[in-house]
Amino acid sequence: SLASSASAARSCLAVDNSSNKYDDAMLTIAVKTGAGAVGNDRACYVYLYGSEDGTIFSGSSSENVGTDAAVSALDVPTNLRGPFALACVASATTYRLVIGSVAQVFGGVLPRKWGFVLQNYAGAALDATEGNHTKSYTGITYTTA
Repeated sequence: SLASSASAARSCLAVDNSSNKYDDAMLTIAVKTGAGAVGNDRACYVYLYGSEDGTIFSGSSSENVGTDAAVSALDVPTNLRGPFALACVASATTYRLVIGSVAQVFGGVLPRKWGFVLQNYAGAALDATEGNHTKSYTGITYTTA
């Protein structure tokens, strides 16, 4: 039930790529709008963050990325990558966004740890049932023949 806000959002727990060492990842996010009327930008925004060393992330300390936590201060300049817009034009509807190459956002290299921040600015809170929202990624490893 993430509220609509011009400055507040939610960070996911960082994906640890230090063992798998994927070359890239495809990220899929689906959100379901709540029953309230949509407005504002009629969109959710997805930002990406990364860490080369696994502890210091590209967001500022006020953005609190790397953990499953509230994020603030998105209405000021940010070091997060993006945003990617996810149009949310009707209430009680599921919308999906696919980011085909997370590595491309970071100059072609998938960080040791990475994740995303979701900001709802659709005008109404998102659906309160966690199962109505999905977040998944597919790790990609390039091989030569």
